[in-house]
Amino acid sequence: MLSYQHGFHAGNRADVLKHAVLHTILSAVAKQSPNCLYVETHSGRGRYDLDGAQATKGGEALDGVLSLLNDGAPKPVRPWLDVVSGRGTGDYPGSPALAQHLLPASARMVFFEKHPTEHKELVKAVGNDPRLQIKHADGYSGALKLSPRSNEQIVCFVDPSYETSRDIDALALWTPRALKRWPNGMLVLWLPLFKDGREIEFGEYLTEFDDCFVAGARWPMDPLDEGALEGSAIVAYRAPAAARETSLNIASSLQSWWAR
Repeated sequence: MLSYQHGFHAGNRADVLKHAVLHTILSAVAKQSPNCLYVETHSGRGRYDLDGAQATKGGEALDGVLSLLNDGAPKPVRPWLDVVSGRGTGDYPGSPALAQHLLPASARMVFFEKHPTEHKELVKAVGNDPRLQIKHADGYSGALKLSPRSNEQIVCFVDPSYETSRDIDALALWTPRALKRWPNGMLVLWLPLFKDGREIEFGEYLTEFDDCFVAGARWPMDPLDEGALEGSAIVAYRAPAAARETSLNIASSLQSWWAR
């Protein structure tokens, strides 16, 4: 969908789980596989101003990253939060900026973004890095055309908007193709958790394909809140063993934090 702009939701609770776990995985990748090809199918604009018009319109960061910055975050989240606090609220790092920060000079990066405004902002935000390419194209089809070099580990992060059920259908078809296309590749998927549980069957379906872990957390919902989202999860295939336990600890600690 070309209507979605993540700036309205940047830094919310879903981002906290997503980015904290991605930070853990990419940190482990940087140590284990410095020669990696990192790919994002839905990159967004790369960096976000949490004090800007989009982010403050819904104020979602107030219950997300800003509450953690202001109130003593749980220990497993702090390595990622150190990166965020070091940049300030005017430069909140989305996944492309995290990858830039964490991956070494030997890494290659390819970012896909189909939304014209988001693509333009992504180029402005991260486009001066010689390690990366930014493509204004469909990330699902574009990513499957890529191949790692003989000495590279491919890592692909998939973060669609899930605005409609078609997003789930598309990912359901794409995931087994990607795992087959890159038999040694790592695949990291973000999955929203809904109040009505619509993602449960899909999540179970995803775990059947290959070795993976699921790091997810839910938060208590206000009965008057009309939002559909009540949690966030990462499904990671073939990720470094060092990242698994830390990712699960992040999810557990955030769920306890939000339940306070």
